[in-house]
Amino acid sequence: MRTPDEVAAMLRLKGLGWGRKRIARELGCSRNTVRRYVEAQGWAAYRKPVRAGKLAGLEDWLAERLRRHGGNADVVRQDLACERGIEASLRTVERAVAGCRQALRAEAKATVRFETAPGRQLQIDFGERRVVVGGAVVKVHLFVATLGYSRRCYVQAFRHERQSAWFDGIEGAFRHFGGVPQEVLLDNARALVEHHDAATREVAFNARLAAFARYWGFRPRACAPYRARTKGKDERGVGYVKRNAIAGYRFESWAGLEAQLAWWQREIADQRAHGTTGEAPLARFTRDEAAALKPLDGRPPFRQVRELVRRVQADCSIELDTNHYSVPWRLIGESVQVVAAGGRISIRHAGSEVTVHGESAGRRQRINEPAHLAGVVRGPAPALPQPIV
Repeated sequence: MRTPDEVAAMLRLKGLGWGRKRIARELGCSRNTVRRYVEAQGWAAYRKPVRAGKLAGLEDWLAERLRRHGGNADVVRQDLACERGIEASLRTVERAVAGCRQALRAEAKATVRFETAPGRQLQIDFGERRVVVGGAVVKVHLFVATLGYSRRCYVQAFRHERQSAWFDGIEGAFRHFGGVPQEVLLDNARALVEHHDAATREVAFNARLAAFARYWGFRPRACAPYRARTKGKDERGVGYVKRNAIAGYRFESWAGLEAQLAWWQREIADQRAHGTTGEAPLARFTRDEAAALKPLDGRPPFRQVRELVRRVQADCSIELDTNHYSVPWRLIGESVQVVAAGGRISIRHAGSEVTVHGESAGRRQRINEPAHLAGVVRGPAPALPQPIV
């Protein structure tokens, strides 16, 4: 490669009428070199030819696999070999997915604030605090539920975080607010969530939680694993309760602790001007959110609910506690879900409620809905004509 001064000399001599052969002899280079620079009309830095990479054209596939495997380039390299038959070094794969990996890191850190509509979402979580109760230091588990729109909260103290505490806390919040939201955003606690795939976002809820959600009519939603910020309103609420409601207090009894929490919710949490909305949560709740919640309809606690599976008998009924309740005749032989609660018998099939009966107080009773038997032949079948002998 010639220097800029040598190229300038070539062009100057060419301008004087010298031929390529004479210029090459004068400057000690080949005629092709002279021709190349003369045709280019000047010096240009050498550019290494761009070659198509081994993974060219696979950008979308690589990005999808990197996301599926949580940013693990080595697993992507293994998939590349098994599924595409392409052997590539880990460094090659890392270079190919560098841009996508950076985007994944940014996505993991980013938190987009969103405001929920009235009555749409309740966020729940537990927090722990050591408190002096009856002269002894005990670990108190604080259940905190926060309505996403009004920021009105509900707090209840428990001695553990088992599933029963989660359910009692949620039901306590429903009674406190006087209604049920559309969805409940919850933690990935083992008592609630069986499995949550961080890459595919697939969630398997605990079967008991799913039944609890159906009973109350809300949609459960799990926050992204390892990203408690997606449940930010309640995460901050837990810290606020621990710092503001009970920090520094000593209680004579557990009842005293519960009384303090009830007073704090009523006099402090409901009345303060919220830092984000600028309004008192109770005022915002009363004005906009209370009417948006689904009514409780006098339902008893979920613990008083029984869920069973029954097969529809040939007489178009299912049996429960020696009593028979009618079911549409088209479901004869099918398995149905039976939910008994609060004097109400709900019968469901394929995820939909097919009928409801009032629960019979007696025994060996038959509760029929005439419409369930419509179209069924009644009485003995007509006699067939006998041949004449």
